[in-house]
Amino acid sequence: MIAVVFPGQGSQKPGMGKELFEAKAVTKDIFEMVTSATSVDMQELCFDSDEETLRQTQNAQLALYTVSLAAFASLLSMVPELKVDVAAGHSVGEYAALAAANVVSVTDGARLVQKRGKVMADAGKTQPGTMAAVLGLDREALEKVCQDAGGVVVANDNCPGQLVISGEVEAVKRASEMASTAGAKRVLPLNVSGAFHSPLMEVPAMEMAKSLNATPFQQGRYKVYANVTAEPGTAANQWPRLLEDQLRRPVRWTETIQNMIRDGVDTFIECGSGEVLSGLIKRISKDVKTLAVGDVASLEKTVAALNAK
Repeated sequence: MIAVVFPGQGSQKPGMGKELFEAKAVTKDIFEMVTSATSVDMQELCFDSDEETLRQTQNAQLALYTVSLAAFASLLSMVPELKVDVAAGHSVGEYAALAAANVVSVTDGARLVQKRGKVMADAGKTQPGTMAAVLGLDREALEKVCQDAGGVVVANDNCPGQLVISGEVEAVKRASEMASTAGAKRVLPLNVSGAFHSPLMEVPAMEMAKSLNATPFQQGRYKVYANVTAEPGTAANQWPRLLEDQLRRPVRWTETIQNMIRDGVDTFIECGSGEVLSGLIKRISKDVKTLAVGDVASLEKTVAALNAK
């Protein structure tokens, strides 16, 4: 079974998607659809922005969504008979997964991502918070640290040995020190504008719910695994609530990949900027195959690997 996966914030980089845009006509269609839906010039944002501009939450999320779907479209143009069985996306990547599966349209997805980026960027001003990556500590030990520190939660379970905590600024600082004492190899503060995937996202989640509930969701052409449950969303009407919850609840990426493997997935194709997810997946299971589509070279390599199957 084949799964396509889509990266989240942190994978963005200046010039992302430009090679594919110049090489494949289908990618231009995606860029034009997102530009039309959001009134943001996606070529300018992805190709001409500097690192600092692209790092801003509202810009990073829209750019990642666009390039992820452009990469997926370029793959399908090369392997039109490709049978994708399931999909998933990390955080904002979940919106690209839903659009790829036709659960939501590309344009509706773009408008939702634009809204999400705005409410998340604004959240840091009204409810200050931060995040930190904790390396080399198991989840159970880190959850105890968070409980003892108060005001902080495990926000991302990315792979064994790589977790992210999120919460009030002082609480994250306190928990970071406690995690180091508890045996973490490294604790790295993240350059983010708020405490994403934590209870501090309650206001943005409620704001997001208005847009989600006004957006049509369909059954889709294959199942998408949800960040908050690590299981496939089984009904179209589930998705507004799942995506609303995603802002305030942890991204259960390790469990998501484990459950996809449990359900028969043996090949993962990462579509979008970079290969962060491929690295995480390999740390979750060494038995699966990972492929990526982010530029022309990786596209050609992935097409060759799929044709050889």
